[in-house]
Amino acid sequence: MIYFARVFFTVAFLMLCQSFGQYVLAQNSIYPPITATKRGALNPLSPDPIFNYSWDNPKASDGLESYNLKPLSWTTSAPGSFDMKEFKQNDVIVVNGIGAIRFDFGQTNAGWLEFESEDLIDSITMSISEYNEPSIVNSGAVHPVKTLKPVKHGQTYRLELNPELYEGVRFGWINVLSHQRAWHIKNLRLVCQVKPVNYKGSFSCSDPELTKIWYTGAYNVKLNLQKDYFGAILMERSDRHSWTGDAYPSQAASMVAFGNYDFVKANIVNTADLNNGIFSYSLYWVLSLVDYINYTGDVEFAQKYIDNASKKLDLAFQHYGQSPKLGFFGWDERLGAGFENPNTAESQRAYSMLSIRSWIEFGSLMNQIGRVDLAKKYTDYALQKIDEQRKRKNWLNEFGLHASADAINTGFTTAKENEVFYNSNYTDRVSRLSYSPFNQYFIIGAMAKMQKYNDAISSIKDCWGGQIKYGGTTFFEVYRPSWNSILEQNDAPPNNQCGYTSLTHPWSSGVVKWLSEEMLGIKPLAPGFKEFEIIPHLGDTISFVSGSTPTLQGIISANFNLKTGLTKLTIPKGTKAKRLAIPLGGSTVKSLYLNGKLIWNVKASSSSKTIQIKNGYLNVSDLLPGKYEYKVVYDKVKEPKASNDLPWNYPVNTFKQDSLTSGKWRDSYGKDGFMLFNQLGNGKHLQKLPAYISSVTLRNEANVHLEVSANNSVLSDSLNANQNLGAIVTKDPNPTQQTITMDIEAKDDQLHQVALYFLDWNNKERRSAVEVFDAKTLNLIAPVQLIKNYQKGKYLVFNYKGSIRIRVNHVRGENAAVSGVFFDQDN
Repeated sequence: MIYFARVFFTVAFLMLCQSFGQYVLAQNSIYPPITATKRGALNPLSPDPIFNYSWDNPKASDGLESYNLKPLSWTTSAPGSFDMKEFKQNDVIVVNGIGAIRFDFGQTNAGWLEFESEDLIDSITMSISEYNEPSIVNSGAVHPVKTLKPVKHGQTYRLELNPELYEGVRFGWINVLSHQRAWHIKNLRLVCQVKPVNYKGSFSCSDPELTKIWYTGAYNVKLNLQKDYFGAILMERSDRHSWTGDAYPSQAASMVAFGNYDFVKANIVNTADLNNGIFSYSLYWVLSLVDYINYTGDVEFAQKYIDNASKKLDLAFQHYGQSPKLGFFGWDERLGAGFENPNTAESQRAYSMLSIRSWIEFGSLMNQIGRVDLAKKYTDYALQKIDEQRKRKNWLNEFGLHASADAINTGFTTAKENEVFYNSNYTDRVSRLSYSPFNQYFIIGAMAKMQKYNDAISSIKDCWGGQIKYGGTTFFEVYRPSWNSILEQNDAPPNNQCGYTSLTHPWSSGVVKWLSEEMLGIKPLAPGFKEFEIIPHLGDTISFVSGSTPTLQGIISANFNLKTGLTKLTIPKGTKAKRLAIPLGGSTVKSLYLNGKLIWNVKASSSSKTIQIKNGYLNVSDLLPGKYEYKVVYDKVKEPKASNDLPWNYPVNTFKQDSLTSGKWRDSYGKDGFMLFNQLGNGKHLQKLPAYISSVTLRNEANVHLEVSANNSVLSDSLNANQNLGAIVTKDPNPTQQTITMDIEAKDDQLHQVALYFLDWNNKERRSAVEVFDAKTLNLIAPVQLIKNYQKGKYLVFNYKGSIRIRVNHVRGENAAVSGVFFDQDN
């Protein structure tokens, strides 16, 4: 047993390991074939290639198993070098020359690439990736470049990139580097590992995109189920273990989709004494414990961990108002951009609200299991701090998107307070999205508590649906919808403050639980679903929803159809539906039938004690175990509305890329001022700032100054004479150093032009992504821009107002490089 966790230290910008007491059990290298049985058909809305396989009674103690996949499609860099005629039918490729074959397996998988050959004599390498180029990651990984000479085992050639073998693989390559004579590739395959688990939960609605999101999130979690713990990332970049906070939405989604409660329980035990050096992660562990007890009713387990949870909650009480060093709160710029500046005022406010929520939810749990003393203690904690918060002037306007979401999720905010939060933070389609789907989970949770279901559904489609539109078959560590405008399907994504971006990050799967609890509406009210409610929230656009939630008592299923008026339910023994709310979608109702018998009509509605119309629902109370089929007869039917999304409002939305001016900038740019990075020497910038700019502050940059011969691409000086090369670059391949920030502090709010100059001076095939933020709010104010093919120099030009932050992110190549910034009046 190895007990460790990985903590990022922003001061040194290095990923280091410290002992915090976590189980991390290495996987075996080879696993037995799956013992599951094929039942039924594949689900076209699920990316899982073995969706229709199920195990008999899978348990947490089961080991990993394996299955093989063949590629769905392939392309070759040199068609004459590869004879593919027999590949589809007989799994044979004849190699006749130098080149590469790229295989697409159709979805991301947890596996390794291998093939057989009896006559291989050429020099070859193999590659894998989650996107359509061979993958690269940060230093610290066993093999940061996911391309390597295969290891030979008899006649099998296997790509072995780490001791556990598996990586995130959507695409695989065989690269033939030299050729002597024809030879054969046989039985090329992806060997995939899997933890035995069955889809016990389900979800479907009239919007197939939302259905696909549910199943993609479930598959995202399934890929990261390791033998003894919940993994937190599929690719091996040196942080692949169970992060306590990451596990919170992962475990929540897993319980809803798979009902693998024993495995969730094991992971809660494994992470009980671990917070990864991040204070909020201790509170997410408490919320995970509450979730688990609510879903299972395992009160005995809760009692074993009361002291552990109490210590975490008491520490949060000590922290309240003291601005502790949080370590991390999220990758979003407004939360300090991960490890760069995690102790921002917004992060501190969010942590305070998360503390209140944790006290309230744990206090509620203690009340339900008979620990009235602890229920009072933590409820009092919450009420005391709520009262203190309300005494602070202007506190509502101080809270940004993330802090307000955590405040709303406490359940203590009033309708008037929610209205202030909503108008400040949730009405703009761009700014209501967090950079990380992990944090977006809490934001859509807040939207649900505010009854803003149309906004929540819209943002779900923007965040999670956008990832699928990109080509994703799993969900990412970070994502911006505007990536889809600058990237082709499955292109390499921007890397940034999170380092090399993971495209399979299970912390992004919280939306699975949201869809089941909020849209389908099945939610526990007492531990173990002894009492629960079914209140579907369809917004204005959804006409039907159906699905199921697994409990230890059996499966709860529900099906609501606004068009037909049919509602079907299954309530297992040992549970009771305290409230059923049949959605009416704005239609008016004449009568209600149960199993073919009239049980209510509008004329007798006032005398009914168990059936009431309220807030757009027919409400039925206290349903005992059994199967129910309700039929609503409408008087007037209201059709669901068509989707009507808000526009993408970017204050900065017009950009120009200039690849003609090159290094001779004097007559084209910089008439008001300029800053030429490292032109006078390492760390010595040549600058003349305009009167309206007070400062340009750089962060995270490495400096480059090179003596070079005359080159028109190199920036000339202010007299238009050639100079030596200067640039600021990202600190690739150091972990979390794939980004540079440039804060431009303005003295006015007038419109001005800025031009950034990019030069790939040594032809390293650099690609960079540029983000622009309002320096005061740190809201994103422009769609992400992609700069590529800048070997001869390229300017990115745009107009802006006020102070801004520019973030330059690495995409591909040696690093991201910027040589200068130029200021002019608006054009």
